[in-house]
Formats: sequence, C-alpha cells, structure tokens
Amino acid sequence: MTTYLDRLDAAAPVDRWKMARGFLFGEPLPFFAELRRKRPVYQLDEVTLATRFADCTLILRRPLTFGVDLYKPKQGSYFMAQDDTAAHWREKSIMKAILDVEDLPKIRDFIRDATDEALDTGGGAIDLVRQITRGVPVRLVQEWFGFTRSDPEKLIDWSYWNQQDAFWNQPFDSVVEGLDQAGTIKNRERAGVMMAIYLGRLVLRRSAAVKLGSRRDDPVSRLLRLAFSDGVDFNVRDVIFNTGGLLIGAVETTSHGVCNALRHLTSDPALLAEAREVALSGRREDFDGYVFEALRFKPAFPYFFRTCHRDTELAGGTAEARIVPKGTTVLAVTHSAMFDPAAFPNPEKFDPARDFSDTFTFGQGMHTCLGRHIAGVMVPEIVREVLRRGDLDFGKGPDFKGSSVPQEWRVSYAIRH
Repeated sequence: MTTYLDRLDAAAPVDRWKMARGFLFGEPLPFFAELRRKRPVYQLDEVTLATRFADCTLILRRPLTFGVDLYKPKQGSYFMAQDDTAAHWREKSIMKAILDVEDLPKIRDFIRDATDEALDTGGGAIDLVRQITRGVPVRLVQEWFGFTRSDPEKLIDWSYWNQQDAFWNQPFDSVVEGLDQAGTIKNRERAGVMMAIYLGRLVLRRSAAVKLGSRRDDPVSRLLRLAFSDGVDFNVRDVIFNTGGLLIGAVETTSHGVCNALRHLTSDPALLAEAREVALSGRREDFDGYVFEALRFKPAFPYFFRTCHRDTELAGGTAEARIVPKGTTVLAVTHSAMFDPAAFPNPEKFDPARDFSDTFTFGQGMHTCLGRHIAGVMVPEIVREVLRRGDLDFGKGPDFKGSSVPQEWRVSYAIRH
C-alpha cells in the first residue's frame, strides 16, 4: 500500500509542498498520524511541518526562537506582530484589562438574544454566514465594543480582508490555485484605509464625549480614558490601532470557528442528535464541550506559522530529531498536535468532557488569542442557539466561493410561534 510519504517522496521537490498541503486540508488525520509516527519534523523547500504536541508547544512558547516575522508586512507595528517587546506586553495587558472577563455572562446573553433575533427574523430560511456567523459578532462589535454609526457590511469587509491577508496570503500560500496574492494585499490596504478613517472619526467623537464627562462604558471609551490619564505610555494613535484589532479579531475568526464546529457536528447524524439534545435540555456549560471538541476535529486554523531565528532541534531525544535552520518558515501543525496520543488520551474519540486546556483552538504562548474568553462563550452560544431550532436542514453545507473561509451557508428551520 502506498503511503502519504511514499507519494511525497516520489514527487518532484517543487511539487511536494502543494501535495502535502492538499493532504493537510483534504485528508488531515491519517496524514498527520503517519507524519507523527515516521517523520514528525517534515522538511520541505518552502516550509517545515512540526506535527507532534511537544514540538508545537515548544514552537509557540519560544517567541525569541520562533518569531511572528511574517505578520509584520501585514500588521505593521500592531503589538501582535511583535515578539516579547515592551509594546507587546503593555498593549496586550491594556487590552486584556478593558475586555472585562466579569462581563462574560452578559456577553453570552447578548449573543443568545442576537442569534435568536436573527433566526426569528429570517423567516425559516437564512444565510447562516451573513446573518449569524458574521452578523452576530458584528452586532457585538457595534453594540458592545462601541462601534457606533457603523455599517455592518463595511465592518465585515474590513475584518475579512485583514484576516485573509494575514493568515491565508503568506509566501508559502503561493501554491494555492486561484489565489490572487497581489489582489488580496490591495484589498487589505483599501480596507485598512477605510477602517482608519472610520476609527479616526469614532475616536474623535468619543474623545469629546469622554472629556465632557461621558460615563459610557465600552472598550473604546475605556481606552480613551486611559490615554487621557497619561498614566501609561498609550496614546490616541494606540487607541485607534488597538480598537481596529478588536474588530479584525472578533468577526472573521468567530465566523470560521462557528462554521467549522457546525460542519463537524452535522457530519454525523448521531452526534448531531446528541448535541441537539444537550443544547435543548442541558446547561450551557454542558454544551460547550461539544463545540470545543468539534473544533479539535475541525479547527479554523490547522497550523500557526513562525520564522526560526536560530538553528533549533525539534523532536529532540528521538530517532527522528532534526535541526531546523535559521530562517526556516515553520508550521506548528496544531491540528495534528491535538491528535497526538502523548497529550490527548484516545484522540480519535469524540469526547465533550475533555479538559481543553491543552488544545490550540485559541493558540498558545505569547500570541494566544487576545479575545479567547469572549470567543469562548460567543462561539458555543451561537452554535447552541442554532441547534435549538426545530426541523433544521443544513442543506449542502457552506459554500466557500473560492475563499479559504465559508462565504455562504443556506439553512432552513422551523419558525417559532
């Protein structure tokens, strides 16, 4: 029987990454199992794949050795494009502080109500992506984060193109058929300009209100009060930059995560029936495990990319140990890592009662998702409310329309009376 590695070894070196990428997205679990067993550090001309849990953890937790250099052309001086700098720690700490974890129960109720409202007004048939998986996070951005006087279509556009360019338009993505890399960059630049104009006007309005004594309590207002206090090195420009980061991170990744969780849950009728039963009759916390386990099977991001800053050994202490040279683009294939039996007992079993602390759904290390606590209630609550509807028909599944993420998903359901 010809294995994945047999086919890759037989291919011309110039074709191997494209072929491996096809396996990574098209037949992930058996491909990863073979790599973990035979070649856990798989070195190609374009990238090196690390597939074991220990190596993925090492890569994501050593920012001085494995840096986010490839983010910098896309995100400039934004703190998430920096490794272990003063600005990174200061701005991340500020953003964590203004996104109060104490607000999570209220945020979850907001998400529940917004999802129900969208379904109620959908008349029994809806585009799940526009109205729910993007539409609900956009409402959170507008009504909870303080993006007043904004057009939801523009907010979606700005988040989409920034995410597309940062995460799906890297040099190693050139093997993707139909990808217009230059066009994606232009769209991200256009979106960035339009977003900056909107945010500048928003901050100007909110600044005047804050100085006049407004006690409006949203992230934008909180950031401005901090900037005006002169108590920390954080100015109005930083407010604009980091407010934009809230939008970019909130919409598109949530949409992709919700869609992927639903794609996995709907792939097995028995699993879907079980999840719906818990959604209808169980506690919210009982249902969350179904979503996080579904995202272990079908994560929004199957890998995180880093640039190696010094020659480094991976798979150390094993017969498969390899030196990764300085300058190498390394993919920590965290989808594979979440099925490594060294870290996840019975990894092939769908187990909603798992401890998800070691999963990579929100990343790990210095660049762990800033909004992980908000996403940790938003994603499962959207899925839960969708599954609570009767006579659900998910049709043919999501339509990607040539994109790396779902663009449309027509579903139908029973109308509540």
